Amino acid sequence: MSPTPGRPTDTRPTRRKLLTAALTGGAVLGIGGLLTACGSSGGSGSDGPGSGASGSGGGTAKPSGGSTPDQKSVKQGGDDYAAVIEKMKGFGTDAAPGVYPRTVKHAMGETVVPAKPVRVVVLDTGELDNVVSLGVQPVGVVHTDGSKTMPSYLKDKAGNPANVGTINSLNLEAIAALKPDLILGSQLRAQDQYEQLSKIAPTVFSLRPGYPWKQNFLLNASPFGLEAEARAQLDAYQAAAAAIGATLGDKRPTITPLRFMPGKTRLYAELSFIGTILTDAQLPQPKIEQVKELAVEISPEQIDKADADWVFYGVYGTPSSTNQDAVLGGALWKTLGAVKSGQARPVPDETWFLGLGVAAANVVLADLKGFVAPGA
Repeated sequence: MSPTPGRPTDTRPTRRKLLTAALTGGAVLGIGGLLTACGSSGGSGSDGPGSGASGSGGGTAKPSGGSTPDQKSVKQGGDDYAAVIEKMKGFGTDAAPGVYPRTVKHAMGETVVPAKPVRVVVLDTGELDNVVSLGVQPVGVVHTDGSKTMPSYLKDKAGNPANVGTINSLNLEAIAALKPDLILGSQLRAQDQYEQLSKIAPTVFSLRPGYPWKQNFLLNASPFGLEAEARAQLDAYQAAAAAIGATLGDKRPTITPLRFMPGKTRLYAELSFIGTILTDAQLPQPKIEQVKELAVEISPEQIDKADADWVFYGVYGTPSSTNQDAVLGGALWKTLGAVKSGQARPVPDETWFLGLGVAAANVVLADLKGFVAPGA
């Protein structure tokens, strides 16, 4: 039986292009330091709080139901890291560029894409970054609960897509009204709504957002036949990251990515978007962050654990919804070496923690170069 467009099948998979083995989402630097529970991250990229805010654009927004606060893969990378990367090696298509229909293997099975997509709906910040980086302007987009507007770094290239809810609260009616011919998202976010979405349009899901962002880029490129373009962009990113490490040589400063969020303060670790970028740039993190986790959570009274040669801090949502102002105005913050040396700097949350794609990664590299390696 031929597979139905947009629906998973039970047919045995054929040989497919494997995702490049070198793209492992960032090497692991080591295990050690204090490990704490990372809390829920269900709402923004891989790194934001779960919410349940209503979407906009007409109709009733329904919770996406793809993650819960107790789900291990939401809170941390942990033991699933190797399995995620290994499984994604089989994702994608063996169809030649320009050949349609094509079958794309992904987290929910196999989806037939009958023609090159032109009306695309994206369900997370990573998918948005990915399609815009490939020159595709989506017709529909979801936003995070922390920022319900188009990310400024993509605004000039993304067009004017309709709002179809938030990451945690998809508006299925609004999505259907756009008559998309492709929907891109992830199993972690919206697996409970995959069947409904696939009835609207061919739907391709990655396993999860976050540290497999390079593999996700290649997967998102496959319905368009643009895998070669995606690989070229990733190669250019890798070269730029390597140049930073090469310029610094043996004098590589330690870096702490610090994020203030409602109800929690995080030091981002190896299995995060920013963690993979630091690994690629050969910029070490303090030992407490050298763990196979999304992040290590600390209390305001533990802010000294954030100390490094450089501390780059972002805020999810508005500062008033977090403890950022209290921490930055506190006596303990002023004892940090990075603060004393003027090397504790604010950074854009939309790229450092929410971008989850190659365009955001290049912005982060430019920021890092300007701060720690201006000659790279």
